[in-house]
Amino acid sequence: MIIDKIENIEKYSQIPISVIKFIKNLTPETPVGHYELENEIFANIDEYTTKLFENCKFEAHKKYIDIQILTTGTEQLDYINIEGLAVSEEYDQNRDVMFFENPTTVPDSVILGNNKFAFIYPHEAHKPQMAINNIQTDVKKVVVKIPV
Repeated sequence: MIIDKIENIEKYSQIPISVIKFIKNLTPETPVGHYELENEIFANIDEYTTKLFENCKFEAHKKYIDIQILTTGTEQLDYINIEGLAVSEEYDQNRDVMFFENPTTVPDSVILGNNKFAFIYPHEAHKPQMAINNIQTDVKKVVVKIPV
């Protein structure tokens, strides 16, 4: 997991130039939708209300790395290595996602928003969309998918 400010995104050589340009040009007014960036790299922008802790699930992907950014609002993102986690829903190849039970150890956590991004590798389970202190708010989120 890499967590940093968007102003530092160019420092990460594993992030393609097309992704950096796309992210640098994001504003709160960028429309919701699906964006093809290059080859198999794409981004989805969605608006939603953050969820209570008990309504969120740990998930992981096999085919894509996630870069997650909020253009409006804030949310909590918990994360932990998938090693040893109990699978709650088997891998769905079409959706590139599998879900896990809550871990027995305390996961790491970050607040997304305020010009931060999270770069999430396939070996990292993450629990997105969580309301901070269980106070639900509306957010606008960008998820960029980069093939492994």
